[in-house]
Amino acid sequence: MFVDSHCHLDRLKQSPEQLAETLQFARTRGVEHFLCVCVSVNDYDAMRETVKAFSDVSVSCGVHPLHQDEACSYEELLAKASGDEVVAIGETGLDYFYSPDSKAVQLTSFVDHIKVANETGKPLIIHTRDAREDTINLLKAHKAADTKGVLHCFTESLEMAQAAIEMGFYISISGIVTFHSASELREVVKAIPLDRLLIETDSPWLAPVPHRGKQNQPGYVVEVAEFIADLKGISVKALAEITTQNFYSLFSLAKRN
Repeated sequence: MFVDSHCHLDRLKQSPEQLAETLQFARTRGVEHFLCVCVSVNDYDAMRETVKAFSDVSVSCGVHPLHQDEACSYEELLAKASGDEVVAIGETGLDYFYSPDSKAVQLTSFVDHIKVANETGKPLIIHTRDAREDTINLLKAHKAADTKGVLHCFTESLEMAQAAIEMGFYISISGIVTFHSASELREVVKAIPLDRLLIETDSPWLAPVPHRGKQNQPGYVVEVAEFIADLKGISVKALAEITTQNFYSLFSLAKRN
C-alpha cells in the first residue's frame, strides 16, 4: 500500500463528488492515505471542510513561503496548528528562486513555524528552493531536530539532503524525478537511504511521466513509486512498504484506517 505524503486536494478545484471519485481511483491503485497540505492559514478552514468527510485524509497547517501576502501572526498559526486534527506544521520554508524579494518575511515566517512545531510537538513540512544554507542553518539554530520533519518535493543537492537526514529529517520525492531534465535529482535519489525516503504527488501540480500535461492527482503517486523502485533496484512492493512505514513514523498523529 502507498501513501501520498503531500498533496493539495483543495487545489484540485473539484466538486465534492469529483474529489470522492479522485480519491477512490487512488484507493483502487493501492493508495491508503493522503496528507492534504495547507499553503495559507487563511484557507485552512475551507481546506479542512473540503476533506473532512474522508477518514483516510490527514491535514497540515501553515503558510507556504510563496504565500507571504497571506502571512499570519505566530499566535494565529499556533492557535490553528494546535487543533487535534492537524498532524504537521506547514508547508513552510524558503524559496529564493521564485520570490527573492520576500526573503525577510519568509525568514520570519519560517522561524515562527519551527517554533510552533517545537511547541506542539508536530513535524515540519518544508519547501526549499535555492535557499540551502539558510534552510539548514535555521533548522539547526531553532532546534528543529527536536520535532523533525520532511523536505518535500526535493530537488536540491545530496549534501543538503544529508544535512537534513543528520537532523532526523526525511526527504520526499515527487514526480519531478521522472522528468527528462531530472538526471541530477535521480542521482540524489539513488543515494538517499530508504529509511529516510517518502513519496508524494504535490498534486495538482507536477504530474509524473506518463501523465505530463495533465492535472496531477494522488493516484499518480504509484508512478512515482515505480520509478524510484527501479532507480533503487528494489520491488515496487518493497518501496511502498518502506515509504508507508516512514510516513507513519514521521506523522505519528496520522490515523491509519
